[in-house]
Amino acid sequence: MIKAYVDAASKGKPSINGGGFMLIGDNLYVQECFPLAPMLSNHQAEFASFCILLDYLIANDYQTQTLMVYTDSKILAQTVDKNYTHNSDFQHYLYEIQEKLTQFSLLILQWIPESKNKGADNLARQGLQKALKLQNR
Repeated sequence: MIKAYVDAASKGKPSINGGGFMLIGDNLYVQECFPLAPMLSNHQAEFASFCILLDYLIANDYQTQTLMVYTDSKILAQTVDKNYTHNSDFQHYLYEIQEKLTQFSLLILQWIPESKNKGADNLARQGLQKALKLQNR
């Protein structure tokens, strides 16, 4: 089983965004941080970070593993769990997530409090710093 922790960070209006994730498993420890597209809400940034995590898992052939993914975004966890959103800002993310999830044997997305997601939060903040540096070029 692989545990993954994912998060996003946003700053300012219009917002600058970054994301990050950690993967932990037998002989596996991965940390990734990345800038995200500007002008996203924090919630959209959470969805975008989850999509990037799914892309990473697919690219590295982890689809057949049992995956527990933890997020501190209730909106992300509830939307994926219900497989529905009425919020037009999230619909294209949900469609993308639905398509990607068909490639996994077993992936469970679970909400956790922010206090339990500090590693991913730190990586998301590093991703935000990368986005700020790109903006200042």
